[in-house]
Amino acid sequence: MGNVLIVVETHAGALRTASLPAVTFGKQLAEKAGGSVSLLVIGKDVGKAAEEAARFGAAEVLVADDAKLEHYLAETYAPIVAKVAKDKGATHIAGTSTSTGKDLLPRVAATLDAGLVSDVIAIVSANTFKRPMMAGNVIATVEVTTPIVVATVRQTEFKPAVAEGAASAIAKVDAGAADGTRAEFVNVQESKSERPELTEAKIVVSGGRGMKEGKNFEQVAALADLLGGAMGASRAACDAGMVPNDLQVGQTGKVVAPQLYIAIAISGAIQHLAGMKGSKTIVAVNKDAEAPIFQVADYGLVQNWETAIPQLMEEIKKVKAAR
Repeated sequence: MGNVLIVVETHAGALRTASLPAVTFGKQLAEKAGGSVSLLVIGKDVGKAAEEAARFGAAEVLVADDAKLEHYLAETYAPIVAKVAKDKGATHIAGTSTSTGKDLLPRVAATLDAGLVSDVIAIVSANTFKRPMMAGNVIATVEVTTPIVVATVRQTEFKPAVAEGAASAIAKVDAGAADGTRAEFVNVQESKSERPELTEAKIVVSGGRGMKEGKNFEQVAALADLLGGAMGASRAACDAGMVPNDLQVGQTGKVVAPQLYIAIAISGAIQHLAGMKGSKTIVAVNKDAEAPIFQVADYGLVQNWETAIPQLMEEIKKVKAAR
């Protein structure tokens, strides 16, 4: 038997929806391993997040709630995850492949002397998984041979967990494992936006190098706002300094799978496709009819963005006005 421990993330005291695919992964893995799945919530004043987590059918929800855990630091969180895993006899520890998960779980694996498999997209057995390589052109089957397995889960490949049955039991765990670290939180510089989080948005509008300059991304932002979606960008646009790097969609950026993805002036390099080809509906706008992006698009418009964006916005406004 192998018990599974899933680290769920919080923001402003609430459960992050980005963690829900990892909960689904945990349930599927627990069936393969013949054990149960527990959820771990870490932070300050995270009681509300724990109550939310209790709705998703885990055996229990474990809570490390302490003032010194208000701000995430891998140096303080990793010892807690490792200690809880040992105390609960967890043979599998996992979380979502967010920036936090990619930072935290490797440290947990090192602490436990465990093998790590990243960006899991499918479970083969209790210790064997599938993950993409070479921008998604190769799918590798990876076997972890250590007694403890640590994994990060690509959130676009597992359905978000849904509430089911009675609420799970909630139990507090000792946060003392974080004491004695020399890491200190200084500050966080956070971009404020009314738009939804890029990795959690149902609609994403992205612009590429073909937008020519940063000022022109105001058009992409306007379309995203009209649709109530998030704004993204290609690596080329970010590298050119047109927009901040945290908007990058792609293999080395953020992986998204919204209901609707609109790619404007993006050629469709492999690196970018790896980050958005899981989208339910893909719309591409590009003046080059031979652009690779059209090979994955459900709908394509061969047109320059200067003409296409105003026309799209006009038609969307008409549809909204008619409702």
